Amino acid sequence: MEMDLRNIQWGEFVIQDLFDIKIGKNVDGNKVDKKSGQVAYITRKESENGLDGFINYDVDFLNSDRPVITIGNETAEPFVHVYPFFTGTKVNILISKQNVCKEALLFISQSLKLHKGKYSYSYTINSTRLKRQIIQLPINSKGNPDYDFMALYIRQKEQEKIIKFQDYIAQRIKQVKDFKEVETLNQKEWGEFELGKLFKLFPGKSKGLNHLNKSNLGVNYLGATNSNNGVLAYVESEGNEKMIQKGNCIAFIRNGEGSMGFSIYKADSFIATSDISVGYSKFLNREIGLFITTIADKVRGKYNFGYKRSDTRLKKEKLQLPIDKDGQPDFEYMENYIKRLEYEKLTKYLERKTTNA
Repeated sequence: MEMDLRNIQWGEFVIQDLFDIKIGKNVDGNKVDKKSGQVAYITRKESENGLDGFINYDVDFLNSDRPVITIGNETAEPFVHVYPFFTGTKVNILISKQNVCKEALLFISQSLKLHKGKYSYSYTINSTRLKRQIIQLPINSKGNPDYDFMALYIRQKEQEKIIKFQDYIAQRIKQVKDFKEVETLNQKEWGEFELGKLFKLFPGKSKGLNHLNKSNLGVNYLGATNSNNGVLAYVESEGNEKMIQKGNCIAFIRNGEGSMGFSIYKADSFIATSDISVGYSKFLNREIGLFITTIADKVRGKYNFGYKRSDTRLKKEKLQLPIDKDGQPDFEYMENYIKRLEYEKLTKYLERKTTNA
């Protein structure tokens, strides 16, 4: 039976009555190696559960409380963590006074997120303001937070997502199982091709996200980020039709701290910032797009703010691609290589789920 949030009673609660709040210790993210460490490093990021790599650091700086909610001062984005982690002084750590489970914390974090809009870099959700923040939660017969309901609700939603995901995987397996066996990458001959000769390139048409209205039912808005497949938000499509660009293309990120040089395959229509160039070609499909973006990302190390990925430089970028007997890009090989790889990964996933069920 589906649990309905409309049929329950709600109450208002002050964060400081539900949680003890502490801030992270001063770990300088610019002075640590985030690639070779073993412990999660949580920052004010708005995606990937705040994870900004794995580090090794002084154990005295380690947060060992769990599960907890973290929320960055400027971003006000709440995340739940069930593992030890390092973080900095701009991240608040909420520790439940009632030893609440992970699922209930996930519910509470969504209630916290509803207040995100009022915070900014000029009005941060520091620990003082966070303590006074009021949120609405389901209540039990005694008027206290109904943590059991919250946990059951989240578990139900998680199960629904799992079933939906498994159905999606089963459909994807049907779509890729017809792959042809191909030689390995090491056995294949490769050639060099200029990107501008493979794609027709068009600039993104948006002047910035601030000029658009966000909508959960809207179209993808692509920005200069390699996270979340380039999606910064969803924006209203009505009234913005002239800015919408068709999918089945590759978005090449030309500018943006930490993302310059990355490439993203997009299947669906979207609106893109002018920091992105969009490449179209008649040979492109999902599998070929994924193959080429993996190759294209290899060049990203040569770009920086002193040497930007201009439109001219983008067109002259050289891609190493598998070639056919005529020395042309072997798109059939690329498609079958990705199909086989996806088929193997997805079938192994379903096998593990069946074994663990």
